[in-house]
Amino acid sequence: MPTIRQLPPSLVNKIAAGEVIERPASVVKELLENSIDAGARSIELTIEGGGIELIRISDDGCGIDEEQIPLALASHATSKLQSADDLFDVHTLGFRGEALASIAEVSHLVLKTRTAASDSGTEVRVQGGAAEPLQPTGCPVGTTIEVRHLFFNTPVRKKFLKTPPTEAGHITEAFTRIALAFPEVSMKMISGNRTVYDLAETTSWQERIAAFFGDEIAQALIPVSSQQDQAQLSGFVADPSVSRSNNRMQYLFLNGRYIRDRSLQHALGEAYRGLLMVGRFPICFLRLELPPDQVDVNVHPTKMEVRFQESGKLYSQLLKTLRHEFLTSDLTARARHVPGPVPQGLVSPASGPSSGAPARVPAQHGSGPTSSQPVSAPTGQSPVAAELGSALTRDDTRWSSHAEQMAQVSSGPRPTPHLNLPEQIPPFRPFDRPDSSSTYLPNSPPPEEQEASETSADGAQQPATSRLGFQLHNRYLVTQDESGMVVIDQHALHERIMYEQLRTKVESRSLERQKLLVPESLDLTPAEAAAAIEFQEILAEIGIEIEPFGGDTILMHSYPAMLTKLRPGEVLRQVLEPLMAGGKEPSSREILDELLHMMACKAAIKAGDKLATEEITALLEQRDHYQNTHHCPHGRPTALFFSREQLDKMFGRT
Repeated sequence: MPTIRQLPPSLVNKIAAGEVIERPASVVKELLENSIDAGARSIELTIEGGGIELIRISDDGCGIDEEQIPLALASHATSKLQSADDLFDVHTLGFRGEALASIAEVSHLVLKTRTAASDSGTEVRVQGGAAEPLQPTGCPVGTTIEVRHLFFNTPVRKKFLKTPPTEAGHITEAFTRIALAFPEVSMKMISGNRTVYDLAETTSWQERIAAFFGDEIAQALIPVSSQQDQAQLSGFVADPSVSRSNNRMQYLFLNGRYIRDRSLQHALGEAYRGLLMVGRFPICFLRLELPPDQVDVNVHPTKMEVRFQESGKLYSQLLKTLRHEFLTSDLTARARHVPGPVPQGLVSPASGPSSGAPARVPAQHGSGPTSSQPVSAPTGQSPVAAELGSALTRDDTRWSSHAEQMAQVSSGPRPTPHLNLPEQIPPFRPFDRPDSSSTYLPNSPPPEEQEASETSADGAQQPATSRLGFQLHNRYLVTQDESGMVVIDQHALHERIMYEQLRTKVESRSLERQKLLVPESLDLTPAEAAAAIEFQEILAEIGIEIEPFGGDTILMHSYPAMLTKLRPGEVLRQVLEPLMAGGKEPSSREILDELLHMMACKAAIKAGDKLATEEITALLEQRDHYQNTHHCPHGRPTALFFSREQLDKMFGRT
């Protein structure tokens, strides 16, 4: 029979260290959190050899009393919990009492500390869990901890460490998360002899974000804020034109603690649905404030996973807040700043998410509209223009000016996002096209007359009132508004319009169907037949009525009228492709959305199609009557905007 033994404290600490201290970045995270909990206003981090050789963290916090130092180095000893109830009402970053004991067990640790009431400091050295006697030392108020030779007595763990540059990168990420969560604390990071970051304390969260990620991200940030019961959400999300190929730039903070939550990340992805291309991930910096007793942070030793009492409400709050902001913002892709009159700096509209950050200067935190704030339209102004003007009013005067221009562009009534397209706007349908390679809008004056109309009799510059639209290379439309030039991808724009029309008709059960005089029998593969039967009800919603006919044969009774150019069998097989893609089980809404995307793409005009004058007119008119026409359903931008200031600078007129 095996004999049960009590494990010695040293072995217990090594086991705990295996859970808490995974790599040098884990040491940095735990010690930085201790500094924050100690009330530090200034923290300095120094590393050497990727943190394997040295990690030193100095702070100006409250320090540790001399008689408390042995307890601080003991396992499961902490000042942050007094009773079992405190475990479910945690107000600090740390609370488990394992970090210092675990670190001291697998390294050479030196701790120097002094409280404000002490005339001198105290130093203690610990090697592999064995502490030497306390010694007096001179040091400022606060705590300094040096960790050398990490994992010197656990060679298995040390063997799995990466190269020093890789470990330094993980440390930088841990430093970034703490520095973003607490911009009011000045923080400095030194790697070797190089100062990586030297961050002054600030009240502007956006300024701290810019210090880490640069102007491209900072200028693309959209402020968001909402309050629902006791849950307060605030922070920034990036314009869809600035995205990443992974989700590592999604920073979620709960009561100052960096967390990873699949539910909130899913809500974030849903909010950006249709605004990003496949394989791209949004960027966000969001802070969530909740009463500590409504969240359980004691889920994992790293404290990055949490459990919410009402996760559904938080999911809905995040989704509604972001969707409201996107619906009331102008997300048209802006051209990048071009420093001189060299036209090579232009960015192609077809370049996807990397086509440039919007020319927006965001407001300070909390200035944007929230989902609970009603938006009223001034007299003589459409609701959509009023909402857009309200959302675009920022602290920066350039944004305010642009908001006014956008509000003035709207003439006549426009539907709110919840209304269907007015009857007087005919649905756009391609028809016979002339052979001309470029076409102008009807009733538009010649270019020379337009140029003359922009200058009054006294020579003062007047805003242009006519809209010029023509086709380039049978794929792009060029038009203008009062503030600049817009280049439109005709396929992407028409795809978005078709998608919005389809979705409205499906929701109202009014989608046109082409009934077949004689049902068409289709012999499918076993996988296709199984998918067709499984999703029969969803297929009926988009106008495809089928029934099993025995074996792998399907009878097709109708299909969408807008796809009459395709054979019924081809329509069904193309519709079944996304249903058979595999992966996680999709919801009915996701399936229907995917089918609408496919149908809109098939029915839309293509790049290379010549458009007649009337077609260009109809396409440009309908652009103003639908939501999200700045992006196609797959996330590609439909238009690229060049301001007059940019054009003047590129041509050397300034």
